[in-house]
Amino acid sequence: MTSLYDEFRVALHSVWTRRWLVLAVAWGICILGWLAIASIPNRYDSRARLLVDVNEILPDDAQGGGGRPQLDQIRETLTSARNMEKVAATTGLLPAGANEREKAGAVGMLQKNIKVIPQQDNIFEITSSVAVGSLSDADNAKLASGVLDSLITVFRDDQLRGGRMNAREGLKFLDAQIADREKALREVEARRGAFEAQNIGLIPGGSGSPAQRVEAARAELGQIDSQLVSAQAQLAAANGQLSSTPATINIPGMGSVGGGVARQQLAGAQNELSSMRARGLTDAHPDVIALKSQIASLKAMADREGAGAGGGGNSQNPAYASLSAMRAERQATVSALSSRKAQLTGDIAKITSQQIQNPGIAAEYDRINGEYTAFKAQYDKLLAQREQVRMRGEVQTETDAIKIELLDPPSKPTSPAAPNRPLFLTLVLLAGIGGGIGAAFGLAQVRTSYATAAKLERASGLPVIGSITEVVTAERHLDRRKKLVWLASGGGALVGLYALLLVVEFIQRGMVA
Repeated sequence: MTSLYDEFRVALHSVWTRRWLVLAVAWGICILGWLAIASIPNRYDSRARLLVDVNEILPDDAQGGGGRPQLDQIRETLTSARNMEKVAATTGLLPAGANEREKAGAVGMLQKNIKVIPQQDNIFEITSSVAVGSLSDADNAKLASGVLDSLITVFRDDQLRGGRMNAREGLKFLDAQIADREKALREVEARRGAFEAQNIGLIPGGSGSPAQRVEAARAELGQIDSQLVSAQAQLAAANGQLSSTPATINIPGMGSVGGGVARQQLAGAQNELSSMRARGLTDAHPDVIALKSQIASLKAMADREGAGAGGGGNSQNPAYASLSAMRAERQATVSALSSRKAQLTGDIAKITSQQIQNPGIAAEYDRINGEYTAFKAQYDKLLAQREQVRMRGEVQTETDAIKIELLDPPSKPTSPAAPNRPLFLTLVLLAGIGGGIGAAFGLAQVRTSYATAAKLERASGLPVIGSITEVVTAERHLDRRKKLVWLASGGGALVGLYALLLVVEFIQRGMVA
């Protein structure tokens, strides 16, 4: 620990003996550093917040891709070269009659110093930084906010004018495309009509190509097969119920009570028919048709009933009559489905036979139909797109398709954002003092001298008998005091200059505010 303390004392002594070198190096570093800092122009930042809202009156598919792609496009449009050139000309950064090189330089400078930062889905923070060395601090601060004002104005005008122009240009383009597709569609229709007239009898009627009609017939045939199986099962069930139901039943005489059973059932059926019609069921309804059939059977039974009240006898079973009507209905359904199945089977066989006998005609007809279908789909799509563009253009005419609202106007900077001169001035002062001390210490290490007898003994390897201390006379002591005053004055002047620069810096900031 003692050795380390001795080394520190030796180093401090070596620096102190070269104190004028420390002061000179510190002055040199500080002067150069402070001049460099003074040459850096102050940078002033201005900020604004902008709300860009896409009008959502139309659905997403009629907005040409939705709101998010338009917002991304708006973000890129803000800092486009065309907008930057207009801003440069408006704010005076680009003089009248400037050449292309000057325009490119001004545009590049603005694009570098204007930042667009998205904060939310449709809110953007725009920052402009201005540090023109040829302008004063007040002019730079004014220019920073002026750049944002001009940029927002240019952007608003371009969006209002550009949206309507895009709608008109889009309509013109779509009209030309629709006319071309319509002409091609008519040509294909004419060729298909001529081909059908030339090969009449070889091409079955109906819409679509032979292959499409075969596929449609097979799909319908599959449905009919399943319906036919179900109808046949229902018919078999009705036949089974009918076979187990007697055709006639013995009914005792009920004349004294109020008529026969058939008449009572007939009255009930007629009441039920009236109730159905009151509910709005028409005569074509299946339930109404079945009930009418039952009423007809009951009327026949009622006519055969005797008017007397005694004896009783055999009479037709109403359940048997109802089951008979149900079986007849199901037989008709099975017959209709079988007939349709036979018709579809015949159509499939006919089309297949014609394709086998005339494969070239069928293939050509399929090709023409495919070409017609493709042109028709393109034509319908273009018509839908044109209607969407027309609606979007009307919305942009009547309302603002893009709503631009200034949430926070461009701020007026009162102090420079960069550089931080007080911090830099302090760092240069510390660097100057440190550089001076380092230079003195380094020079002491280069020169071969020994500050203590012990260091000399270690270096030479010989014993040191003693050392002679310096004797300071009164005249020399007075001279040292005078030089010490000069040294303190030089150091104080350096610190005073540092303080003066700080005061000047804060005064300049106050003048801008």
